[in-house]
Amino acid sequence: QVQLLESGGGLVQPGGSLTLSCTASGIQFSSYTMAWYRQAPGKERGLVATISRTGTTKYEDSMKGRFTISRDNAKNTVFLQMNNLQPEDTGVYYCNANGVFAYENYWGKGTLVTVSS
Repeated sequence: QVQLLESGGGLVQPGGSLTLSCTASGIQFSSYTMAWYRQAPGKERGLVATISRTGTTKYEDSMKGRFTISRDNAKNTVFLQMNNLQPEDTGVYYCNANGVFAYENYWGKGTLVTVSS
């Protein structure tokens, strides 16, 4: 059974930082492209960042320079370091694992990040 378990969300003041973690089980983690998505209140889920099997990273434009995605294949874990958080970064952050085949697409249940003073 595939499981993606996110952690690290919480309440943070504007300008603050958080690091999210997502630990996977039931998949060959190193073979998957990993990603973080965000769903803000009242909005659709959107891509935040991806990291390929080889470590190539991509970011949504508004996150460039503030967010860093990384992975530790030995620990089956992907991270999202978020700096200079703003109220518009508030939302539920979801971990995604995407394999070679179309059916190899898995989601975590999400972790809530609230940026507020």
